[in-house]
Amino acid sequence: MWSFQRLPIDAVPDITNVQVQINTEAPGYSPLEAEQRITFPVETALYGLPNLSYTRSLSRYGLSQVTVVFEEGTDIYFARNLINERLGAIKSALPPGLEPEMGPIATGLGEIFMYTVEALPGATQADGSPLDATALREIQDWIIKPQLAQVPGVIEVNTIGGYDKQYHVTPSPQRLLEFGITVDELVSALRANNTNRGAGYIERNGQQLLVRSPGQLTTIGDIEQVVIANRDGVPVRVADVAEVAIGKELRTGAATRDGKETVMGTAMMLVGKIPGRWHRRWLKSWRPFSLPARRRQGGGGIRPHSLGGQGDCHGGEEPARRGAAGDRGTISVARQSACRFDNRSGDPLVHACHYHRHGAVWRIRQFDEPGGAGLRPDRRRRGHHRRELYPAPVPGPAPGSVGSQGTSAIGVRGYQRSDSSQPFWCRHHYCVVYLPIFALTGVEGKMFHPMAATVVMALLAAMVLSLTVVPAAVAVFMGARSAKRKAR
Repeated sequence: MWSFQRLPIDAVPDITNVQVQINTEAPGYSPLEAEQRITFPVETALYGLPNLSYTRSLSRYGLSQVTVVFEEGTDIYFARNLINERLGAIKSALPPGLEPEMGPIATGLGEIFMYTVEALPGATQADGSPLDATALREIQDWIIKPQLAQVPGVIEVNTIGGYDKQYHVTPSPQRLLEFGITVDELVSALRANNTNRGAGYIERNGQQLLVRSPGQLTTIGDIEQVVIANRDGVPVRVADVAEVAIGKELRTGAATRDGKETVMGTAMMLVGKIPGRWHRRWLKSWRPFSLPARRRQGGGGIRPHSLGGQGDCHGGEEPARRGAAGDRGTISVARQSACRFDNRSGDPLVHACHYHRHGAVWRIRQFDEPGGAGLRPDRRRRGHHRRELYPAPVPGPAPGSVGSQGTSAIGVRGYQRSDSSQPFWCRHHYCVVYLPIFALTGVEGKMFHPMAATVVMALLAAMVLSLTVVPAAVAVFMGARSAKRKAR
């Protein structure tokens, strides 16, 4: 029961091959320039990697993506380590300022959950202004995303929509020419005046007093007071040559819900994880998301709204599968007890029908691989001999012969042979049917291997039980009753 409640249930196996993505952001590069100056050098530097199958690439405006596919069976972490070693040589071949990065350790089926961040009616910001797309994006990036990233099995959380908040310094070309200041001097001044400096400490009465000079810019006023240069003894500040304001990052897409712009998040699952287990952990952490109290001023608040995903599929499928398996077992036991009118004669076969599922459960738990199948032995012959024993007070066959003949007919209806090797041939026939599935490779192999392995394990368990547990149980439970019938 402990293993049954923790079975890894999955809708479909992960059929994605072993691949690693290398993404390079190149602002201002056209698709042709990205292909010539980024994509081609990256692909060339990857040639010769061990277990490399092939590469494919995509060059778009401001983005270069190279997908490296390795041979089946290659460890994903080993593959990423190989590419990480090549990134040093790749960076030297790219234009200055470009940093190629590997994508998350996820697969094509890794997008397991999607949600939106919505503002309830009356929700306002700290200054009393209504929540806009920029504020929702800020809440997603700084409040919800860090909490969601702590859920075991989540490797990355992507954000779509909204605006990324930025502080924009917009210089005036005319003022720059008047003061004789270049744009590089303006950028250098902002960078040099946005750091903190430490000066050690001072000891006093056994205490250490830290000495530091905080210089990070925190407000728009701080940015405007940064000194760029001196002209005739007069400091030239940022406010003299530029305008400072809160702006938005340029974007190429947006997210909408019910015709209104919103912010959407997508949770990516770590490769090799079971979505059903992730869903249970997710349910425990979805509701307790904490939002600051100032977001709830004016009678409103912030609400993350689920859009569904693989979590909903497994959340409804897993209980259904477990419930169906439990219902089948309950119905089987009730049917045996009601039809036989004798628990002692029905118990051996009722338990044998379910014990062989332990082989399938063990296999799933041992390999931690989703799958599920179960077969049960045919009880027709056992019921036939019971009807011969009880309607008339005539001696019936010996308990040992009943168990032998019953187990010999397991799995094949109408099979009248009674030699002891028949159970093996019956199960052998079933196993032979599934053997070609193990020869499948690629997508087909990943799809059907778990199912075939689970069925074969259940067949082997049923074969062993039909020759051990069932005959012994029949002899023990039916021995006294058969003796009484013979005495009559």
